[in-house]
Amino acid sequence: QVQLVESGGGLVQAGGSLRLSCAASGRTFSSYVMGWFRQAPGKEREFVAAIRWSSGNIYYTDSVKGRFTISGDNAKNTVYLQMSSLKPDDTAVYYCAASTTYSLSTYYYTRSRGYDYWGQGTQVTVSS
Repeated sequence: QVQLVESGGGLVQAGGSLRLSCAASGRTFSSYVMGWFRQAPGKEREFVAAIRWSSGNIYYTDSVKGRFTISGDNAKNTVYLQMSSLKPDDTAVYYCAASTTYSLSTYYYTRSRGYDYWGQGTQVTVSS
């Protein structure tokens, strides 16, 4: 079992920044990839970013490239999502997720079904 706890959400004006944190506990060594997803009201959950622990390879969805940065601290079992130049369209509940399945496919980790454990989510609201 892996437990994930997100923090750092809040209300910010457009153009502002926030940093989300995801602290993992339990069988953290079993996680190959950590990801961030988000879900806006009335919309499906969508992939935001992911990081492979072993290689440090990072993936982003196109809409956040250049604005968001995912990073991880192995020693602290924590993953971060630094969000800058925030837009009202970034408003959503942000979820941290852990995948214990190894795949060579980057696409695999952009899908919700690729992840086994999820945090409770943290609300990010960007005002215009």
